[in-house]
Amino acid sequence: MRLKRALKYRIYPNREQKDCLEEWLNTCRVLYNDCLTERRDAWQCCRKPINYYDQANQLKEIKTFDEDLKEVHSQVIQDVLKRIDKAFKNFFRRVKRKEKTGYPRYKQKFRYNSFTYPQRGFKLEDRKLILSKIGSVNIKQHRDIPEDAEIKTCTVERDLDRWYACFTVEIEIEEPDQYIEITNPIGIDLGISHLITLSNGNTEDNPKYLSKSERKLARRQRRLSKSKKRSNNRGKRRFEVAKTHSKVKEQRTDLLHKISHKLVDTYDLIVFEDLKIRNMLKNHHLAKSISDATKSLISCRKNGTFLHVSWSQLTNFVSYKAEETGRRVEFVNPKNTSQECSRCGRIVKKPLSQRVHKCPFCGLIMDRDQNAAINILKRGLRKSKGFSICQKSSIFEQLRNVGQGLPEFKPEDFSKRRMIQEASPFRAG
Repeated sequence: MRLKRALKYRIYPNREQKDCLEEWLNTCRVLYNDCLTERRDAWQCCRKPINYYDQANQLKEIKTFDEDLKEVHSQVIQDVLKRIDKAFKNFFRRVKRKEKTGYPRYKQKFRYNSFTYPQRGFKLEDRKLILSKIGSVNIKQHRDIPEDAEIKTCTVERDLDRWYACFTVEIEIEEPDQYIEITNPIGIDLGISHLITLSNGNTEDNPKYLSKSERKLARRQRRLSKSKKRSNNRGKRRFEVAKTHSKVKEQRTDLLHKISHKLVDTYDLIVFEDLKIRNMLKNHHLAKSISDATKSLISCRKNGTFLHVSWSQLTNFVSYKAEETGRRVEFVNPKNTSQECSRCGRIVKKPLSQRVHKCPFCGLIMDRDQNAAINILKRGLRKSKGFSICQKSSIFEQLRNVGQGLPEFKPEDFSKRRMIQEASPFRAG
């Protein structure tokens, strides 16, 4: 089975190459906006739709009087037309489904931050990335590209004052066996005070990077608000604010990679709740706390593009890593996972402020999040195909006695930045 993966590396262009990259980005941005104007005007004036091929056929004529387009690689220019075509296809798809439409927008300066070589025009040689019409650029390959991987595209991306090369590759992996024996499953509850709580009682605390950076962020935003509009000083202050947000994003992404890697290495079935995070953010009492655990609003310009790093990013990281290593990930219905008793199955209503589960029917007392994680694991086991009836019965029997045999709930010291390995595993008897 062949999978598509993206590999991102830092590149270090010299001053001339940076100027060239900036000019290419600006040229691509202007072309994108011109194509958007042409499509809009053609429909408003003549009710005539324009597709990718109509605009691609005009490129040869446009290049005769536009010297800037001649300097850019031809396939990079073609990819710009494909981007605008994709934007309109997505717009019409949303209209057809009666969703919030979002008509394609013009790209302002510093909001068009990448261009792509879709087939050729790039090559990797001896720690150098050779880009057609740009030259040989230093690249830091912190990990090797697999030997059997086929490189499909190369995207050059600007992120504030840094430059990156993103390669889309196809790799070959073995077809996973859906009925392979699973011996070490785990259920995971995503939370606020604890970023994750496992069904065996282990936790990873939420470091709240955004909250820790609020004082520095507020100080820099005050400087930004006091600076004169359209001045060079204001541009510098915007850049400082963006760098602060960017650091928060990088800290959180680094943590999520480490957690996901540890989970995939330790467990062969990982079960999450299928959460609707956008709906959860409508709760104004919890929106900020959920945001700090789930996303950071990051300015990636000198005030720029907004990116979201969230609970969904953790589940995405775990999912693609599990797919590569033959592990399995399941998503279950989150309804009443916190209210249901993990031992007797009765519903025990409790407010969100009550962090301990106390069942009046069977007497089970345990942490609320761990109770939810056990219920998540049970639902994942019922949904999974990799268990025999005897295996499921054995694991369910262990889960019924979870309040007696498992250690007490003790949050991990986050400074160690690692998951506990000596977890009491649920193995089939």
